[in-house]
Amino acid sequence: MKQHYFSFEFLKSQISAIVATGVDFLILLILVELFAVWYVVASAIAAFCGAVTNFVLGRHWAFLSHDDRWHHQAQRYALVATGSLILNTLGIFLLTDGLEVHYFASKVIVSLFLAVSFNFPLQKFYVFKAN
Repeated sequence: MKQHYFSFEFLKSQISAIVATGVDFLILLILVELFAVWYVVASAIAAFCGAVTNFVLGRHWAFLSHDDRWHHQAQRYALVATGSLILNTLGIFLLTDGLEVHYFASKVIVSLFLAVSFNFPLQKFYVFKAN
């Protein structure tokens, strides 16, 4: 049963991440394509908006963490999101400027890699950990 719960929790966290990524990518496209914001700055702004979306969905749906300690979770989430923001921005920059991969493809590659290797484990075992 515990394995089933973990798998379901992982699935819900990935759905939350997909929704948050949709917010992230949409804002990135709007800022770059409509407002001509430099893709690195636009990526940082978009990632912040996606992070806020993901925190709310993670707390209230994916990890069902409804206790009164939301501000402690928000502080831990901010640390994780900051790390993710730095890694996302650096990864996108290196792939786009270093390897000449299109900025949007770079965003997809880096986002998928970090979703599984960085974001989920830290959210599960650090941000929304059960007491």
